Formats: sequence, C-alpha cells, structure tokens
Amino acid sequence: MLNSEIFDAIGIDPAIIIVILTVLVLVLLITVLVLIVKVNHLMKRYDLFMRGKDCETMEDNIVEIYRKLQIMQNKDLANKDIMKMLNRNMVNAIQKTGLVKYNAFEGMGGQSSFALTLLNMENTGYILNAMHSRNSCYIYIKEVRNGEPEVPLSQEEKMSLDQAVDKRESKREKGTRRNS
Repeated sequence: MLNSEIFDAIGIDPAIIIVILTVLVLVLLITVLVLIVKVNHLMKRYDLFMRGKDCETMEDNIVEIYRKLQIMQNKDLANKDIMKMLNRNMVNAIQKTGLVKYNAFEGMGGQSSFALTLLNMENTGYILNAMHSRNSCYIYIKEVRNGEPEVPLSQEEKMSLDQAVDKRESKREKGTRRNS
C-alpha cells in the first residue's frame, strides 16, 4: 500500500515503470551477450597466440629476435664502412673514356690507329695513342692531371680527351635536369 501511495502522490502509473525497467533489463541483457561473444573471440585469439608457449618460451623468442637484430645492425655498420671505403676508392677508378679511331698514315685503310683516354672522377689519367702502319705499331702514353695534359696533344688525342671529359659532364647535366 505504501508503494501505491507514493506512485499516486507522484502521479506515475506503476505499469509504466515496470515497462521501462523491463526495457532496461533487455538492453543490459543484450549488452552482456555481446560482451560475452567478444570475450570468447578474444580468448580464442589469446589461446592461439599462447598455444604451446609458456612465459619462458616467449622470453626466449624475444631474446632470439633481439640477438638477430643486433647481428643485423652489426652487419649494417660493416656494410656502411665497406661502402665508404669503396666510395673513396672509386674516385681513383677509371670512370671516363674517350676513343677516337683514325688513319695515322696515308694509304692505310680501316682506321686501325686510335687515341684512347682513360680518366678517373677528377679527370686524371692517361691517353694511349696507338699508331698502326703496315710494318709496325707505335704506342704512346701521355699523362693527364685534372683534365690538362702534361705534354702537347695531337688532334685525335685532344678529341679523345674532350670525349672523356664531356661524357661524365653530360651525364651529370642530364641527371641534374631530370632531378629539376
């Protein structure tokens, strides 16, 4: 009786409260069911992850992965050192060439004589001039430092030197144009 007097004083029908509470119970029941399904799914994933593994095995796996990472980092550092050394040595490697074939002597066909320029990155190297005749072959070598010969050059040697210097320069210009 006391409860019905409270509801009468407030002016609310007890049936409405029962319906509201029933709806809330249903919403909570659905929420609990959804959470149970999610927990079961999570437990299955956890079981799959932990299957056959205990904490010590997991720790061993992590230590092994860390050890392999350290080895890879050491190899990476060694490779970087090797690359630095190779880059330093590449400056002195022959990287530019120029070749001009010509007839050194009148009456000789086939352009069997040639001037060959071999230069490093700093335009330092050699010009080989092989002059072929019917009876003999003469080979001359001339030194080049920073793109400048130490002795006068023949026309063919000069053309060969220009080819070698221009080859790398034109490649650089093309690369610069592509990057622009």
